[in-house]
Amino acid sequence: MLKILSLMKRKDGLSYDEFRNWAINDHPKLAEKLPGLRGYRMNVPIAENPDLPYDAISEMWFDDDAARLAAFGTDAGKAAGADAAAHAERTHFMAEEKVFID
Repeated sequence: MLKILSLMKRKDGLSYDEFRNWAINDHPKLAEKLPGLRGYRMNVPIAENPDLPYDAISEMWFDDDAARLAAFGTDAGKAAGADAAAHAERTHFMAEEKVFID
């Protein structure tokens, strides 16, 4: 299983409250449409903290990298990617998740 962590810093001019609303309420509606997406979580701090390097971290799971590439090659994937790029600077971290305590 491939896990993608997207470390997001909101774009200049976007307030923390606007970004939090987008990350929790708006963007997930686009992510839910990605074919082959096995899991999705959005992590946003409860309160603004300007000392943090990121304003949110999303987690997405796909069977493998081919499934990820196929998903983001669709119209739904392109829309989700464009929406994220419009709201945040992102760093993507791809990993094979190993669960030790569940």
